[in-house]
Amino acid sequence: MVSALSILFMAISMIISIGLPIGLFLFLRKRMNLKVVPMLVGAVAFVVFALILESLLHQLVLRPDADGTIALLNNPLLYMLYGCFAAGIFEESARFISFRLLKKKYSGVRTGFSYGIGHGGIEAILLAGLAMLSNIVLSIMMNTGATAALGNSPEILAGIATLQETDSYLFLVSGIERISAVVIQISLSLLVWFSVNRKGKGWLFPAAIVLHAVIDAPAALMQAGAISSIALVELLVAVAAVVLAVLAYFACKRFKNDDAAVNASENLYRI
Repeated sequence: MVSALSILFMAISMIISIGLPIGLFLFLRKRMNLKVVPMLVGAVAFVVFALILESLLHQLVLRPDADGTIALLNNPLLYMLYGCFAAGIFEESARFISFRLLKKKYSGVRTGFSYGIGHGGIEAILLAGLAMLSNIVLSIMMNTGATAALGNSPEILAGIATLQETDSYLFLVSGIERISAVVIQISLSLLVWFSVNRKGKGWLFPAAIVLHAVIDAPAALMQAGAISSIALVELLVAVAAVVLAVLAYFACKRFKNDDAAVNASENLYRI
């Protein structure tokens, strides 16, 4: 049996994961003049670079040896660095390439913001929202005795065991984490947008890769067994989201002031 509290928390996380990016885009679309195309590009770029290309790399690097062992797992530090930087390189490269293509027709910071919602939004929907929906369906089937129809495959049995053994609050943590993740994805998108669209700011692209890797480090450390507290991991991610949001805000403010100064000088020259 799966408790009603667990199912409730799954539902809340599902609503957050799916509703947050969609609601955020609809709320800001007219206020910031957000365009649909950059948002869609962000969603497609995440799927292609993070879910397909990065996964192919993982299959090659983490392929078991003849004896069934994975060499990289024997060195937690290297495993952590690989996982963190692989994610950073693939996702930030997705942003960089996307903005290079988008700049031909879409301008303004709103392009970075719209892209960030698409990139972080599809991640939230696919990795958390749909997962929670699947968990809810399976939980209801378990509670009503209908799981026999699913068969006895190892995957189904493992999923049932996980739902029974997972503490209720952890299902809620998944949704809360998505809030931080979406903020981080938007902030990183803005930094990479500046690297593409502002002369002399190309260094922001590699900086975004490093920042992405640092943000992923707590989760990687937990996977490696160096950190055991999920609360600590989520706290560090939330702090990173706030810090990145502040950096992105001041970057927007700085470049907005620079643009205003350039426009003023150009207007003075024309006069």
